[in-house]
Amino acid sequence: MQSSSLPIIGWIGTGVMGEPMASHLIKNGYTVHVNTRTKGKAQALIEAGAIWEETPKALAGKVDRLFLMLGYPKEVEDLVFNADTGIIWEMKDGSILIDHTTNSPDLAKRIHEEGKKRGIKVLDCPVTGMSISAKSGALSAMIGGDLDTLELVKPQLQCYCKELNILGPAGSGQHAKVANQIMAGINMIAVCEGLIYGHKAGLNLEQLLPIITKGTGSSFLLQHMGPKCLKRDYSPGIYIELFMKDLTIAIEEARRLKLSLPVFGVTAQLFQMVEALGIEGISAHAVICVLEKINGLEIKKYDF
Repeated sequence: MQSSSLPIIGWIGTGVMGEPMASHLIKNGYTVHVNTRTKGKAQALIEAGAIWEETPKALAGKVDRLFLMLGYPKEVEDLVFNADTGIIWEMKDGSILIDHTTNSPDLAKRIHEEGKKRGIKVLDCPVTGMSISAKSGALSAMIGGDLDTLELVKPQLQCYCKELNILGPAGSGQHAKVANQIMAGINMIAVCEGLIYGHKAGLNLEQLLPIITKGTGSSFLLQHMGPKCLKRDYSPGIYIELFMKDLTIAIEEARRLKLSLPVFGVTAQLFQMVEALGIEGISAHAVICVLEKINGLEIKKYDF
């Protein structure tokens, strides 16, 4: 049974990231109320002990901490601010809203300001590490907001995050996630291009991969996505359409800051080609399929 001293948790959004994150809270003894657009996606959490709520509005008034893990900024904006169903109008005074969605910095600031008016504390708290880190409880969080608020929710965040870094006022977490996604996108293209080159040069990629992962060309994405590329396994670490959403936010923010990011610009174009091919519902590393088409080749499937 849950200790009466523990806060009641609300969780909205139980996709490839949200479901394992929320499950860690249940495993750590928290009472968790859940809602998502499709109840079936929350079934594993319900079976683990989560309490299903029919609407976000019903959920919002019952909890002390409300976590969001949605796909798109427009979803967050509607969920929070809708005049009839918005959660910001239902949350209890003194409760805390933690938005894990990769979102626009301006929307994060707007939510923070409205929360402040209503006596609700807010953190923008995007995470990095993909689904593999969500499942193992080893995500890294980039946080915008007040340090005092972070201290209040730290016990919950530590259930699935190994790193908690507050980077400044509201919106700072989202700016940090934009920087992360710029680097991740470029690195993912680098991994795929290196594999394409090795294949064309006649190398055994199963032999090459562990060599590079021990050298200067190594990265988190190479270690985790490289083997999946060779297995032609495109099950999602992050859905390609959601990664494209992140890159679109990055493009918009770079434009607003009057920045020229030429390598990132080419990277974004390559991912847009994946979108143009109608590829969705699979992982972002499927961008390697675009590079295969450009070069008129196909890396063989390695079984290891």
